[in-house]
Amino acid sequence: MTNLFLRAKHWQLFLVLFVLPVALQLYSYSHIFREIEPIPEPDMGSKGFTQVLNEEFIQFEFLPYTTILVALVFFGWIWSMAIGLQKKIPTDIPMKVKKFKIFFFVPFLYILFILISFTGSYPEFVLLYMQNLGFNLVLILPLHLLSMLGILYCLYFAAKTIKTVELQRKVNFGDFIGEFFLLWISFVGVWIIQPKVNRLHQDHNP
Repeated sequence: MTNLFLRAKHWQLFLVLFVLPVALQLYSYSHIFREIEPIPEPDMGSKGFTQVLNEEFIQFEFLPYTTILVALVFFGWIWSMAIGLQKKIPTDIPMKVKKFKIFFFVPFLYILFILISFTGSYPEFVLLYMQNLGFNLVLILPLHLLSMLGILYCLYFAAKTIKTVELQRKVNFGDFIGEFFLLWISFVGVWIIQPKVNRLHQDHNP
């Protein structure tokens, strides 16, 4: 699977990571706007809040599945660069691979859990989230912040790995700051980073 990502073309990753989710969201919005009709305010006493949420979000039921696909591709891409290119790094240059794996799996599992929670019970999940503010502040907010930190470190490590392989020497942040920000704004960076990754992978596997 790692080699699949390392060989993937930039346009293929761009289609899955950006074009597909945007196209599906635009389709959902246009479908809703075509079918919208003036209706009276819902009778909360007879319907209940969960049923109202069901009616409001029915058109978005497939979006969590699309987001799961995008998340798997994005994390798979980062993992492939950070781990798949390690064999190209000189043996005398230390890389904190174990630290990367810890920071990788924290946001990966957290985001995957949130997305799976949305599938099949989207309205119920929204209702639970809205009604448990204290729980969110105690558990969800720290996990969310930790996941953001983990993602930033993963981008940092992947960028460092790419530059180390390219220069074949120990690098500092100033050497790979460009790669870091290109991975951060990946909808642009994928067009520049992935061809370089293809070349580095090909050089190692003639």
